[in-house]
Amino acid sequence: MDNRLAFLRTVAPFNLLPEDVLEGVVPLLQEVQHPREALLYQQDSSKLRHLDIIVEGGYETFFYDSQQHRRLPELYGPGTCYGGMSILLNKKRSLRTVVVHRGTRVLQLPRREFRALCLAYEPFFHYFTARYGERMLNEEYAHFVKPVSAPEANFLVADQLFSRRIETLEARELVRCPADQPIYEAARRMAAAKVSCLFVTEPGSDTIIGYCTDITLRDSVIARRLDPARPVGEVAATPIVSISSGAYVYEAVLRMFQTKTRYLLVERAGEYVGFLSRNKLLSDLAQSPFMFIQAVKLAQGTPELKRRWEMVPDIVNQLLTRGVRPEIVNQVITTVADAIALRVIENVLAALGPAPARFVFMVLGSEGRKEQTLVTDQDNAIIYEDKANEQRELVRAYFLRFATAVSDELNHIGLHYCSGGFMAKNPKWTHSLSYWKRNYQEWMRESNPETVMQFATFFDCRYLYGDESLMQELRAFLHEELAKPLDRFLFYMAKNALQYEPPLTFFRGFRTFEQEGQQVFDLKKTMSPIVDLVRVYALRHRVFGTNTGERLAQLRELGVFKEKEYEELLQAYYYLMGMRLKKQARQLIDDRAAPTNYLDPKTLTQVEQVTLKEIFKVISDFQLKIKVGFTKAL
Repeated sequence: MDNRLAFLRTVAPFNLLPEDVLEGVVPLLQEVQHPREALLYQQDSSKLRHLDIIVEGGYETFFYDSQQHRRLPELYGPGTCYGGMSILLNKKRSLRTVVVHRGTRVLQLPRREFRALCLAYEPFFHYFTARYGERMLNEEYAHFVKPVSAPEANFLVADQLFSRRIETLEARELVRCPADQPIYEAARRMAAAKVSCLFVTEPGSDTIIGYCTDITLRDSVIARRLDPARPVGEVAATPIVSISSGAYVYEAVLRMFQTKTRYLLVERAGEYVGFLSRNKLLSDLAQSPFMFIQAVKLAQGTPELKRRWEMVPDIVNQLLTRGVRPEIVNQVITTVADAIALRVIENVLAALGPAPARFVFMVLGSEGRKEQTLVTDQDNAIIYEDKANEQRELVRAYFLRFATAVSDELNHIGLHYCSGGFMAKNPKWTHSLSYWKRNYQEWMRESNPETVMQFATFFDCRYLYGDESLMQELRAFLHEELAKPLDRFLFYMAKNALQYEPPLTFFRGFRTFEQEGQQVFDLKKTMSPIVDLVRVYALRHRVFGTNTGERLAQLRELGVFKEKEYEELLQAYYYLMGMRLKKQARQLIDDRAAPTNYLDPKTLTQVEQVTLKEIFKVISDFQLKIKVGFTKAL
């Protein structure tokens, strides 16, 4: 009794209790010994029936992320308590995973008596709530304690309408024009700034008295045949409607509908700092991912494009959770990436001035196949028209400047540089059309294992921006070249599809390797044989679609694949793709970790493991088919 009482006097927050209360607590304590190390509690799962007061030894506490990596480890040693915050603030479930050290001795206070002490003695209770509040200021801790909202919540609406403030939105820059300026000057300013709304000010002042829009110019000037030299103040629309930057987004939407205005000035500290467009705001809040893509297309600058790209993992997770097919999710990701790239290209062209020659900006690899995941980087190149000798160097210098600016901007947004250097900013991949023809001709006629493996991605090229006729001319050239005998080229392309064996052992287990303390296999490499074998069949039969699913469908129509073969390959490929996308989305959303392509088979259900083994068998069977069909000749 005396030893326990003396010990309790040294333990926070029991040292805050009156002496007579402490004496009453001692008989309630039950001693527990832990002779060996063991998993004691699991985060957000194990129910706590008592507060644990550590006398000797210790508790090792941490969060597990979805890959079973330990996050935010913390040691609870002698004289500390574990479980108070969990009982009071987490529905009696352990906030963290707890491993008890060997030889640990604990005094346990039953949950009911612990709660009674909290109700009776406010300082005792506040000790636990204050600690919880302090911990929740750590963003990573708060993330694991309060995981992402349920999948049923809409991927856009949950983020914004009732919880977001206007200051978190990308307000558009104000473009002003004095009321005594001519209407044509106001229109010129709107065109230069690429805005559909200009704010009219008092002459000699920044005080806004009205606004002029595209509709104003149409209805009040052109339709009335008004002299465009008249002062813009004569046609300025009113009233001016504003809202505080600290208001919520839903308040902005309501005010726009209540006042029937399409433009809302944003006010901060008594000054107007920007404006919101009703159409853009509503597109931001729309539920469809395609409306989200529209919002990307309307983005005004790099910060907004970056913010949009950061939202993609949530959209991917929502779509997959709702049962949207992986091939559709691929296309959503690719469409968003395309929209971002197009905005960047347009912005760079505006900054550098018009291109000195016709050109095509093309995308390659997974983006070229419209099969982008959340682990993606840039794969792109530029084709420009052939010019006279005296212009060649000037033209090339411009496109290299252009390519570098585009690539740097995409990298800043989050579409990172290609580690292999397959980007237009690399001088190797920005060239004239005749140079590109020679490239392809050389790859096909002088094939070897290294060049085929390295340059296979260039046979997945897709037009993105520019003069499409250049791409069509290149494709027509490839169509003619592929009609020639190319056994050596197809042989090495087929060998490329055989480089990676599905990770299945002789006894139908998973062949894995160690990565960050886990036994894993690489999902991307597991899928690559399907991409490679479908590509080689497509090239043999001059099928110029780039998407793996589209290639398969066209090859089935040509009779290259039977219906059963088509279905097996298609289902295998997109099952793996769905698994890959889900894993990457969960890593980004739940774990706040960089996404990878590595998968630990032990994290899968029995059904998933069996399905994967069948898929690996399908891939092996098709590899055997390609081995017979392409590699026997040489």
